Amino acid sequence: MNKRPVVIGIAGGSCSGKTSVTRSIYEVFREHSVVVIEQDYYYKDQSHMTFEERLETNYDHPLAFDTDLLIDHVNKLLNRQAIDKPVYDYVHHTRAEEVIHVEPKDVIIVEGILVLEDERLRELMDIKLFVDTDPDLRIIRRIQRDIKERGRTADSVIEQYLTAVRPMHNMFIEPTKRYADVIIPEGGDNGVAIDLMVTKIKTILETDSIV
Repeated sequence: MNKRPVVIGIAGGSCSGKTSVTRSIYEVFREHSVVVIEQDYYYKDQSHMTFEERLETNYDHPLAFDTDLLIDHVNKLLNRQAIDKPVYDYVHHTRAEEVIHVEPKDVIIVEGILVLEDERLRELMDIKLFVDTDPDLRIIRRIQRDIKERGRTADSVIEQYLTAVRPMHNMFIEPTKRYADVIIPEGGDNGVAIDLMVTKIKTILETDSIV
């Protein structure tokens, strides 16, 4: 009988280094069997809205995400069932037509700014991490990322940060830190914290129980 997969939640502010932490853990367990479920892929479909209306969406608010679908997909992976992970089109601000087929794995990493916000999702996690990085570094990273990867201008990124990202971080993201089992300062640069997490995950996989 297959063991229950290990579910790891990795939360933190926008551009805090969640992806670096996720990648570090993924590389260790890649050959073992690991899958990454990015909360960013689960933004709600907005195809019924005009492009102008989509631009007004607050993407840092919990209601921007299709959390029910995310929870359903994590539950299916826990039951060793495959899923079709949605893809989000950041240029057109709506869900893309294509999906990504994902087979169940032994380690499931759920990564995103608000993955610790919903109690139902937290209850599925064996380990909950919060990546904590200074705001000035996060905004610089966000400007660089959104210009390069999402077709944004610097002015639009800064305006969004001041009007939505920062207040939503303070209101919804920062408070979820209290649910974390471990807080990781400076993200992927914190090798000690990542090594501790890797050891913990290996222990769970080997013993089939939380210790």
